[in-house]
Amino acid sequence: MKGVLLQLCALMIFVMMDTLLKVMAADFPVVQIIWARFLFAFLAVAIALRLSMGRFPWRSRAPGLQALRSLLLAGCSILFTAALARIPLADATAVGFASPLITVALAALLLRERVSLRRWCGVALGFIGVMVALRPPFLTGAALHWAYLLPLGTATMFAFYQILTRRLAALDDSRVTIFHTGLAASLATSLAQPLVFLPPNALQWGILVAVGVLGAVSHGLLVLAYARAPASLLAPLSYTQLVWATFAGILVFGDWPDGITLLGAVIIAAGGLLTAIPQRSPPRGAT
Repeated sequence: MKGVLLQLCALMIFVMMDTLLKVMAADFPVVQIIWARFLFAFLAVAIALRLSMGRFPWRSRAPGLQALRSLLLAGCSILFTAALARIPLADATAVGFASPLITVALAALLLRERVSLRRWCGVALGFIGVMVALRPPFLTGAALHWAYLLPLGTATMFAFYQILTRRLAALDDSRVTIFHTGLAASLATSLAQPLVFLPPNALQWGILVAVGVLGAVSHGLLVLAYARAPASLLAPLSYTQLVWATFAGILVFGDWPDGITLLGAVIIAAGGLLTAIPQRSPPRGAT
């Protein structure tokens, strides 16, 4: 139950961060926004861990996996922020919901977690919803906007990120993984800043700092959640994020989801419900 609550809190904070990312994407290069997001997230985490532990928990049993996980998250953020600059928040979030579906499949294939037939049916139904949310030409009468493919790429990368989070939970202390979440990403995105950097004003700096802090908190909660519950159970809870993304899109940007987005979201949510219901344990004595 603790893992579920931690996951739900992380998802709500994700939407707050995505809303600010969409605001900033109108004025700044995506790579600069993501650099700030990871730099300030890393600094916030490092300070918090230093104060609580008296040291930086940087020693990992799998430093290569930690770096790969961090870079995957950077790639996710770059693709998703680029999508937010071109399509509504709710639409990008709906398409991005391919991630928990892919995660369930990868949890079965890579982590050897047991996934029931009902959950596989939920994965299949959810993918149908994602295809609807992609707004195919036979539903809209218009060509598919290429930007809708960006959150689909985000979903794939984030699924691998979640699998690595679960894998590293068995290798490193949660605080080590939290410390490494933004390290490689901030270093990699720093290399591009001499080419793209635009000076923010005081308010914009404040928003960039807020984005970093929200990112640190959300991913810290995600790490703690995956240390307490299996990936195949937690991943489908990501569908609650669509509710918050829809409200944020309406309140902040005036983007009302249309019928196609809502239809895709309903189908995705139905698939999510099938995968999120806990599997029943076999009766005692059953063979």
